[in-house]
Amino acid sequence: MMAADSGATILEDKEDAPKIPERKKTKFDVVIIGAGPSGYTAGIYCSRAGYDTLILSGILPGGQLVNTTEVENYPGFEKAIMGPDLMIEMRRQTERMGTTIVDDECVDVDFRNNPFKILTSSEEYEGRAVIIATGANPRKLGLEGEQTFAGKGVSYCATCDGPFFRNLELIVVGGGDSAIEEATFLTKFATKIHLVHRRNELRASKVMQERAFRNEKIKFLWESEVIDIKGDQKMQQAVIRNIKTNEETVLDVGGLFVAIGHEPNTRLFKNQIDMDNEGYIILKNKTHTNIEGVFAAGDVHDRSYRQAVTAAGFGCMAAIDVDKYLTEKS
Repeated sequence: MMAADSGATILEDKEDAPKIPERKKTKFDVVIIGAGPSGYTAGIYCSRAGYDTLILSGILPGGQLVNTTEVENYPGFEKAIMGPDLMIEMRRQTERMGTTIVDDECVDVDFRNNPFKILTSSEEYEGRAVIIATGANPRKLGLEGEQTFAGKGVSYCATCDGPFFRNLELIVVGGGDSAIEEATFLTKFATKIHLVHRRNELRASKVMQERAFRNEKIKFLWESEVIDIKGDQKMQQAVIRNIKTNEETVLDVGGLFVAIGHEPNTRLFKNQIDMDNEGYIILKNKTHTNIEGVFAAGDVHDRSYRQAVTAAGFGCMAAIDVDKYLTEKS
């Protein structure tokens, strides 16, 4: 009886003892910085190859596609798919393959020694290989009014803010595919779109141009630029200048959408990774950077295509290059 009582006491003590919290995993085979199409695709391939893989998603998981409406040129979707939905599906697939995804922003890196160190606001991680897939951010006009009227008429995302501009005249600045896409989308809400472009012809693809020229709501202001934004509590006017004649025109508009390109999110890697004068990462061989064991995929190096499908392709390529690199090092 005493033995039985003693055993019960020991069992109770074990149950009542405080549990030691499980230590957070911080060391991985591969760390992927960024969670757009390139980052998720790289995660899928690295995990399927048997590597312990971490994705640090940053402050905008899903990249630029979370601000996109219908995606009709990504293979596999007969009736198109919404950008955010596509990124949710990519994330779920990546997690199903075994990739660890942490929604935290990378604030510093140390690529001087392997394993590489990647610091977030709350943790330090290590990786035997790193894939940089941080994407790009919209480029701004540089006007004082942009900051003054940010969220009060000035926007960089038609998908996000378009419904707030119903029955208003709007301006879209730019001449590439993104500008035409923004302008076309905004015609669903606006009464008229003034598309302001510095050149006398568009840079957009032929299909996008034809779509815009057919849209009666889109008016083109060639060889022009926005030089000022005015208003009281919200944006009410924009001053447009013709760059050849210097003639200025004041337009009464309720909003201005900037679509003049993007800047690669690469400041974090300055002085460690070779870049060109615009901040795009320079690839030395395939997806290799100048640091052995550090790779890049997507808009951080791609200035030519900048498509979701090409970003995913680069993610696949980077993962295959990582596999070869780690195999040779083991």
